[in-house]
Amino acid sequence: MKTLKIAIKIFIFFTVLTGIIYPLFITLISQFIFPYQANGSMITRKDGGIIGSELIAQKSDTVIYFSCRPSAISYNPMPSGGSNQGLTNIKLKDSVNNREKHFITYNQTAGFSEIPSEMLFASGSGLDPHISPRAAMLQADRIVNARHFDSGQKEKLIQCIRSRTERPQFLILGEERVNVLLLNLDIDKIK
Repeated sequence: MKTLKIAIKIFIFFTVLTGIIYPLFITLISQFIFPYQANGSMITRKDGGIIGSELIAQKSDTVIYFSCRPSAISYNPMPSGGSNQGLTNIKLKDSVNNREKHFITYNQTAGFSEIPSEMLFASGSGLDPHISPRAAMLQADRIVNARHFDSGQKEKLIQCIRSRTERPQFLILGEERVNVLLLNLDIDKIK
């Protein structure tokens, strides 16, 4: 019986410590040191309305904006996950072929040697907000045509892609990438 009392006291102590005190402590620290990141890296309009999070992809159904990676979960952050289809699954092959045809038709990229893989395969989380600079460049002509940009505006668009290109973390982790939401917000500013 004495051992049971000690076990219950230890259980209660660690439940309070790790279930209440530690999370509150970390939340307070993050709110003071990194409030933007701690609150979801939300991008807001001047009137205070939320546009979205720079950490979560958003579907773009219009030709005047860059498209992000495909999502197996329709960009819904609640179930966050991939399709779990293996390389031998015929559904995966069909999805990739359909996405390739769509990308070529949508962006009029027939004749280009290779479409970046992130535009063909859904991300593991279904929420990846980044594409490669190459994928962005392949979409640039579609946006220029849809927005009726002149050559000066096209150069500004290309400069937006270059300026939004993030380098690998610590110069070795990951690859160069472009945040699609931030890039789309930038192209709205091109006059």
